[in-house]
Amino acid sequence: MSVLVVIGLFVVIEVGLRSLFGFGNPLTYIPDQQIGYLLAPNQQTRRFGHRIEINEYSMRGEPIQKTPSPSTLRVLLLGDSIANGGWWTDQDNTISSLMRRSLASAVVSHFQQVEVLNASANSWGPRNELAYLQKFGNFNAQAVVLLINTDDLFATAPTSSPVGRDRNYPDKKPPLALVEVFQRYVLKPTPIPEIEAVHHEGGDRVGFNLEAIVNIQMLARQANCQFLLVMTPLLREIGEPEPRDYEIKARQRLTEFCQVQAITYLDFLPIFNSQQNPKALYQDHIHLNLQGNQLVSQVISRSLVTALGFAQPLIQSN
Repeated sequence: MSVLVVIGLFVVIEVGLRSLFGFGNPLTYIPDQQIGYLLAPNQQTRRFGHRIEINEYSMRGEPIQKTPSPSTLRVLLLGDSIANGGWWTDQDNTISSLMRRSLASAVVSHFQQVEVLNASANSWGPRNELAYLQKFGNFNAQAVVLLINTDDLFATAPTSSPVGRDRNYPDKKPPLALVEVFQRYVLKPTPIPEIEAVHHEGGDRVGFNLEAIVNIQMLARQANCQFLLVMTPLLREIGEPEPRDYEIKARQRLTEFCQVQAITYLDFLPIFNSQQNPKALYQDHIHLNLQGNQLVSQVISRSLVTALGFAQPLIQSN
């Protein structure tokens, strides 16, 4: 095989990996002392055909003004990869985008514009989300929605250790798409001692995260905006065998905590269990697909409409 043929084949593979799958242009991350890490601001990419845009505040979404106009309803959504949507969700199909369209149809007589800001990153927990809110504020939102999943009740303390060391948190673009494919799917990951230490965090993890949740609520109240806590279940929690014993205890603890703190809490476990085919809502064992995002966005939007005093039926937006 001639050198020209080898070079030509290399170029075809490289271009194909970039144009068809988005390899070579992953989202990059930056470390943050309090938050742990953030998606690097002002970046765009396509992964497996799905458009992803990160704005100047490391949110998944288009650029925004720090202060909205008086005619704008603004909601701040805080969360992890479920809120973010990841590579498997197009920008228009994230929970925040679906919420924006649903809310716009419900409050059209009250606001000229609706914004749902999406401050999220993979594997964030309540302590990361609290730190984000403390650093950036609530962007003058009328409501703050904290979207967690069952695992987040056991989330560890924020750390920047994965940035630039874990292949899922790169701090720079790879030189070639082929290099990224090799790093992600061929090269065996090297254990990171600092991350291992964080994963073995002792103490009352559930208590630490409940404290972060109530502090988020406190910041929302101080800013005179509504606060809504939302939790989605893991796929294995639905139906049989149901949540594990330690998850049941943590869930009960969360429910009682929300009652004491007067936190409006939406638990999607019974909602998902009531669906005819709840498995059809999931991308994998934890993340939701478009159908799951649509259901979650509709229920959250209805709750927000009521909490904000605009009680009227929502029009389905797909």
